Amino acid sequence: MDTDKQVNILREGFLVKRGHVVHNWKARWFVLTPDKLLYYKYEGGKKDSCQRGKILLKDCVITCPFLEYENRPLVMKLQTKHGVDHYLEACSREERDEWAADITAAVNNLQTTNGKSKTDQPDPAESQLNNINLSKVLDSMYDVHSGIKLSNHVEQGSTYSNCFSGSAVVDWLVFMQLVLTRVEAVTLASALLEEGFLRTVGQKSVEALRTAGLGEQFMDDSTALYSFPDSLKKRGSVKAETSLSAVELSGKVIKRGYLLKQGHRRKNWKVRLFVLRSEPAFLHYYDPTKDDISPVGGFSLRGCLVSSLEDNGVPSGVKGNVQGNLFKIITQTDTHYFIQAPTHQEKMDWIDAIRTQC
Repeated sequence: MDTDKQVNILREGFLVKRGHVVHNWKARWFVLTPDKLLYYKYEGGKKDSCQRGKILLKDCVITCPFLEYENRPLVMKLQTKHGVDHYLEACSREERDEWAADITAAVNNLQTTNGKSKTDQPDPAESQLNNINLSKVLDSMYDVHSGIKLSNHVEQGSTYSNCFSGSAVVDWLVFMQLVLTRVEAVTLASALLEEGFLRTVGQKSVEALRTAGLGEQFMDDSTALYSFPDSLKKRGSVKAETSLSAVELSGKVIKRGYLLKQGHRRKNWKVRLFVLRSEPAFLHYYDPTKDDISPVGGFSLRGCLVSSLEDNGVPSGVKGNVQGNLFKIITQTDTHYFIQAPTHQEKMDWIDAIRTQC
């Protein structure tokens, strides 16, 4: 997928991330750079240009495999220097181990090469905050009675709802005696922002996050707006599209991976874990926010037709602002499935693998 060309990208692809507050799992597009792991949401069939969060890799500890989730054996855990745990799930053991190796290499490289850089010098304010549990700070901020108040704000003619100003956050942190000074409050708020516990709202805070140094990302400013992450919002349940028999799932798994699939009724795009099986030849897809045990859909590949779709223009039957790398599968019962791969190479690999089973 297209990414910011100025960023030195070491690796990118879909991973499924567990939420901090609401412990649900959501597919996100992850981009690994030399010092951080960025993640993005997909709106429709296109990557949202707005960064949803980042994990700073300096002093990060990775546990792979992380086997405490019984139904999720492909999880790895990243613990940041602030003690915040991030749980990430890959589509296969090979993918998980490759991500873990690349992240570990980036962490080790930061320790060996940046030891004398300015950003690595101990910050007196930051050292005072090392023992603060950021998850508990967020819980307190979100508390209905004593937490920070959400309201509507206007910035450059645009109205933003359910948000608060940077200076209001600093005021609240000092008032609640979580910190002693406004400088410490800015450092703590920056840590919350870095971990994805707060998000930027409006142009001023977004621009500050993009351009400032690590210690200056959060603005103690009455016109810089912030809010809570989307993960605090309630989410609806996903209904299974079809019921499947156990026989369909008995074949040998020959390929797994995250792909985007267009829904049949609402025509919306969602990330799905696709599993290709042979003998019998079936293609099943799973909701990665749940598990890889009960598919939400699938179909026999007997008599199927699979074809690549051109990226110039939107093909007939495809809705939304898609990224590209599209292909189509037509089943023997004339059901059309529109699928989008992350890269051209993955699209061709999937087409070749499916054709061997048709």
